[in-house]
Amino acid sequence: MRPSVAACALSLALIAPLTALALPPPCNSGTVYEDRNGNGRRDDGEPGLGGIRVSDGVELTVSDAQGAYHLPVVDGRSSFVIKPAGYRVGRRDNGLPDFSVNVQREPGPKLKYGGVPASFPSCRDYALISEPADARRALDVLVFADPQPKTATDVGYYRRDIIEPLLAQRGGRGAIADLGLSLGDIVHDDLSLYPALNRATALLGVPWLHAPGNHDLDFDAARDEDSLASYRHVFGPDTYAWEEHAASFVMLDDVIYRPGQNPSYIGGLRDEQFAFLERYLAGARKDRLLVIGVHIPFFDAAPGRETFRRADRERLFALLREFPRVLLLSGHGHIQRHVYHDAQDGWHGAAPLHEYNVGAACGAFWSGIKDAQGIPAATMADGTPNGYARLGVGADGAYRLSWHPARLDAVAASTPAMSLHAPRVLRRGAYPAFGVYANVYMGQDESRVEFRVDEGAWAPMRRVAQADPNLQAENARDDQATALRGYDRSPEAEPSQHLWRAALPTDLAVGEHRIEVRTLDPWQGEQRASTVYRLQDAKE
Repeated sequence: MRPSVAACALSLALIAPLTALALPPPCNSGTVYEDRNGNGRRDDGEPGLGGIRVSDGVELTVSDAQGAYHLPVVDGRSSFVIKPAGYRVGRRDNGLPDFSVNVQREPGPKLKYGGVPASFPSCRDYALISEPADARRALDVLVFADPQPKTATDVGYYRRDIIEPLLAQRGGRGAIADLGLSLGDIVHDDLSLYPALNRATALLGVPWLHAPGNHDLDFDAARDEDSLASYRHVFGPDTYAWEEHAASFVMLDDVIYRPGQNPSYIGGLRDEQFAFLERYLAGARKDRLLVIGVHIPFFDAAPGRETFRRADRERLFALLREFPRVLLLSGHGHIQRHVYHDAQDGWHGAAPLHEYNVGAACGAFWSGIKDAQGIPAATMADGTPNGYARLGVGADGAYRLSWHPARLDAVAASTPAMSLHAPRVLRRGAYPAFGVYANVYMGQDESRVEFRVDEGAWAPMRRVAQADPNLQAENARDDQATALRGYDRSPEAEPSQHLWRAALPTDLAVGEHRIEVRTLDPWQGEQRASTVYRLQDAKE
């Protein structure tokens, strides 16, 4: 038995007959050790590891030469080891990484989904398994935002639409990725779905980190401090760090719950989280990429509407300023976009700060007509297909991003990079007022998107703030239907941040003409898609 746990268990046995007033101080101590045989318990000859950071999301300590650490005991916190590069941790029965323990001596408020059960002691030894990585190898990270199932049926969609295709891609080639991230709204209000969703994600065999979202709250909690109790019971800490050979990850709860107010939540960070950030970042390496994962984006969703508290954003950005490579990852919006923060947002670094607002795994809440496999289209309101992202990080901290649609057959002329929309037929000689549209899923303000017809010269397309015409057409089909086409119809199309347009020529020969569109993705290189239209003569 591990020494620290044994001591706590012995204390319990000795004091059981005594009154609560005679209880000794509870334990929030233990040892960080090298688990050489990977069995999850400390055996003879397995040494303690010094210099390993352990935290409770507020305080931060470092293990001594024998691996011992000590933290204060505060109910409602979750203690965790900050996994260092070159090590891995074991997996719990539910597939989640085993790196934390909840501290809850006294019963918390009674909550619909149970909260964190009271337990004593909270001693914990942390097992680290040596796993040296090739420092030259790129780190591969899967990034999910908003899986958000409402029902067991939706969990089935998540498994069949996202998880099983990833498993099929792996084949016999080893690990699917080095790490996985989920950026909140793990479920949609029904927290009893956590076990089923975790079982699906665990099939990937990848260490998986979670941040909570606004739909992961205990809505019957009377205050923000208790609103993630049931989440913490399943996933552990809501504010923590994790390190790999090419990047450091900080996952943060950025949902401030405000019961009885309108709106009932806002994006922001608590003072305790800033205390942890200050302590962790003071010793964090600057030669790696620093990734901050949250649910609610740091930018305001609409002008004049504070969706993330500005004072908190500026305070966070001040802490990040000295890091040369930082990437912000967020979810929540069920659209996809890139935002570059500058002085107007409180960022005063040497270069703009990149935030990738990741599209949703559930797309538009698993809505739309079903395909041949019985899975809803789930296209998002900006025309982006549902799916997931990949983050690749090199040894120098440089990163690459890519979006991976779950399915490509929902929209004609679609590729993993974009979807096209063009009229099928135009009158030859008509005024060239009708265009081809390219929805470039990873497009940014400065993206260069070009088109050509029949292998002619490439010409620029113009970025437009309009709704995706493919989704508009789907909206029209839903409107015109006399019966429901699916359980929930597709979302109403909203202006996309990554849509380009060009007018099609009508002075070509009668017949079919091929349209090609290309864009230079900064991370994936040149991406192309094609479609056709036809010119026809007409009489007055």
